[in-house]
Amino acid sequence: MKSAKQRQMLLDQLRKTPIVQVACQKLDIHRATFYRWREDPVFADEADRAIAEGAMMINDMAESQLITAIQEKNLSANQFWLKHHHATYGTRIELSGKIATERPLTPEQEHVIREAIRLASSNGHEEPTRQPDA
Repeated sequence: MKSAKQRQMLLDQLRKTPIVQVACQKLDIHRATFYRWREDPVFADEADRAIAEGAMMINDMAESQLITAIQEKNLSANQFWLKHHHATYGTRIELSGKIATERPLTPEQEHVIREAIRLASSNGHEEPTRQPDA
């Protein structure tokens, strides 16, 4: 009975503090005990849900503090918000390059590619044309 109560207390703590080590320390439960309890699939599922709920709660708190900082005209908070919520200010990566082929396609390869393109653009009911015998 004591173990079931401890498990429930730990799940409740993980909803407030979604860090296993910290939650275990607050309840004086050894971290290894938590991982032993996770061998039970039901507990593992409940623990995963509790940690996810706790993480969402922390995210909500962080967003709330970020919005407060924006309202207080904190330039870093404004930049962070724009970088992550506005496409114009987000990080962009531009790549450019040239692809050079060392060998040109053979006439047979060109024919296969042209035929594939023709078939792909058709309605799919056409018969492929035969390549002339060389």
